[in-house]
Amino acid sequence: MNNLIDKKAPEFSLQNTNGEVVSLKDFQNKKNVVLLFFPLAFTSTCTEELCHTRDNLKIYESLDAEILGISSADSFFVLKKFKESQNLNFDLLSDFNRSAANAYGILYDDFFGMKGVSKRSVFVIDKNGVVKHMEVLDEASSLPDFNTIQSELAKLN
Repeated sequence: MNNLIDKKAPEFSLQNTNGEVVSLKDFQNKKNVVLLFFPLAFTSTCTEELCHTRDNLKIYESLDAEILGISSADSFFVLKKFKESQNLNFDLLSDFNRSAANAYGILYDDFFGMKGVSKRSVFVIDKNGVVKHMEVLDEASSLPDFNTIQSELAKLN
């Protein structure tokens, strides 16, 4: 895993749950971005993480941040059902071809026998497209430090 702090965030273009392409560059000079890479939709910790983010979206909006949840294991069809089932109020993106997870260097070598699953990871990217905070969790059952994410975003405003 590379340390991306203070480096240009790797660009990506991924499909959201409506099949529309969302690119990181879409937000440059407009919004700070929080990338939430998560291993698998419909699992307990991933659901807890994304529902916590859903319930605190107003905080992220007040910090001028766009939330993008990204799964390398799920198609956008699966993510659409997951988003609907949990009433998530931010974009979920499918990295099914693992291009973003590879660029960010966050794939497990082996995740319960599955290849190509991303580690639970957070990247806070400023309006210039530079990574200002990253947290990569080796333990899938761990949650990111939401308070640190919010304080890092506050520093950008």
